Parts: sequence; structure tokens; C-alpha cells
Amino acid sequence: MPENMIELVSMAHLIVALFAYLLGSIPFGLVLTRLAGLGDIREIGSGNVGATNVLRTGNKPLALLTLVLDAGKGGIAALIAYHLYPGGEEGLDFAIIAGLAAVIGHNFPVWLKFKGGKGVATTLGTLIAVYWPVGLAACITWAIIAAIFRYSSLAALVGLAASPFYAWFMGAEKVAVLAALLAILAFIRHHENIRRLIKGEEEKIVKKS
Repeated sequence: MPENMIELVSMAHLIVALFAYLLGSIPFGLVLTRLAGLGDIREIGSGNVGATNVLRTGNKPLALLTLVLDAGKGGIAALIAYHLYPGGEEGLDFAIIAGLAAVIGHNFPVWLKFKGGKGVATTLGTLIAVYWPVGLAACITWAIIAAIFRYSSLAALVGLAASPFYAWFMGAEKVAVLAALLAILAFIRHHENIRRLIKGEEEKIVKKS
């Protein structure tokens, strides 16, 4: 490949990554709760800007909308990047870069001094857009673990930890690498939840009466 073509491709990757990062960094949970007159979501519960903390306001529709938008920004970033090329390996490469950048944007948004969410919804949205069987398998795993143990954080960690193996068994090696990177990032962002899970102090999705 000619040197100028390599530079062009590299610049295209950087532009895609920047666009996806900025899209991913939109804090929908914070924006929606403020528009709904619920104040600053960062001052309640865990202080997180994701859907789980929005749910702590008691507004379930708003939490659901936050979940959809957070997942959607990862999926949309990946799909737009994929269609920059007419499919194939190049399109997949762009989608992977965009999806990863969107999750990083959600976790470390420039608008909030790099203090964002934990990226579970955005990661699942990215996986569904990049390779939907893997994303679906991760979502089903989340649902099963959540139903059995009633810990949202544990369900997320198990689902995302399993996703690279799902991708590998499905023969999607590049997606497996992406899933592994996103799972590592999720574990890093959930370090406090992991500590509480070990101590038995993590809050359950639904408490027993």
C-alpha cells in the first residue's frame, strides 16, 4: 500500500475514533434526569451516570430510556463506522475501533472531567452492532445471572467476561479481541462493585421483603 494511502487510512481511523468517543461521551443519564427535574444524578446513589443509578430515582421509564440511549450510542457509532466501507474486513475494523472508542467515551467523558459510567449498556450495544450473536449471547447471560443471583454488577461482569469466548467459538476472532478489551475495561470500572460482592455488601436488584 502506498505511503500516502496508509496515512489516509490512519487519519480515517482517528476521525472515526474521535467521532465515536464524542458520541459515547454524551451523558444521557445526567441530561435526562436534569430535564425531568430530578437534579444531578451524580449526587444520588452510586453517583454513576448510567441507567442503574437513574433507576434509583424511582423513574423506571427514564432509566429504560437511559439504557436504550447508552446502548444505542455504542451501536450507532459502530454501525456508522462499518458503513464507511461496503462491509468486509475493513468495515469490521472501523466498527471495532468506533465501538471501543464509544465505550471509552462513556466511561471517561470529556464533558464530565472524564468521570463517567461503567459502560455495560454501551458495551452490549456495541457488541450487538458489531456481531449480534455475541451481543445477544452476552445479554442472555446477563439476564440469567441477574435472575438467579439478583446482582446487576455480577450479571454484567459474567456476561461480558463470557463474550470473548462466545466470539471465539463463533469464529469471530477480531470480535473476540474487542470483547476481551471491553470486558477488561468493565472489570476495571467495576472494581468497587467487585469488592462489595466479595464482602457481601453489594446491593441487589430487588431486595427481599
